[in-house]
Amino acid sequence: MSRHPIVGCVVLALVIGATMAPTHEASGAGRLPTIGPAPEFRLTTQAGARLGLRDLRGKVVAVTFIYTGCTDTCPLLTAKMAALQARLGADFGPRVFFASVTVDPERDTPEVLEHYARAHGANPAGWAFLTGATGEIQDVERRYGVYAKRSPRGDVDHTFLTSLIDRDGMLRVQYLGVRFDPGEMLGDLQSLLAEARAR
Repeated sequence: MSRHPIVGCVVLALVIGATMAPTHEASGAGRLPTIGPAPEFRLTTQAGARLGLRDLRGKVVAVTFIYTGCTDTCPLLTAKMAALQARLGADFGPRVFFASVTVDPERDTPEVLEHYARAHGANPAGWAFLTGATGEIQDVERRYGVYAKRSPRGDVDHTFLTSLIDRDGMLRVQYLGVRFDPGEMLGDLQSLLAEARAR
């Protein structure tokens, strides 16, 4: 199954970054490919703390891009991630971490993100909702190959890209869109955890 199904949030204008992962077979087919070093970032969490990708070294990380004012696709993506949070059980937090980066930093303050996180049942031990200065967010978007642009209605059209990063900070899988199979992503996360345990 392809890792790159596409769906829009309102009207999605899509630019696929150069770091997009090649399509590969389901995780049972073998070791997941390595794309290259994941782009670093250091942003502000819903609790007001600064968190960088380097701080998460040693954990498998899933990075998504959302915004709290979205009324259709972002909540769907966040709900899928929340379901995966539950399915990961004791691995979530100590060994797997989710980082959801806003594409609307002007509106998504830490306080707004905290409310959004609570509303979606996000466990803060393993899930950060991240914001920052507009330039910081734009830099992260650019380096991950995410397009984001505010529409005249005030919505933010953006690329839905979820990146899986291994415990060594290497980008391994990218899912484009929100119609991916959560079971497939769970298998990929478990594959990366198994690699770490095999060392």
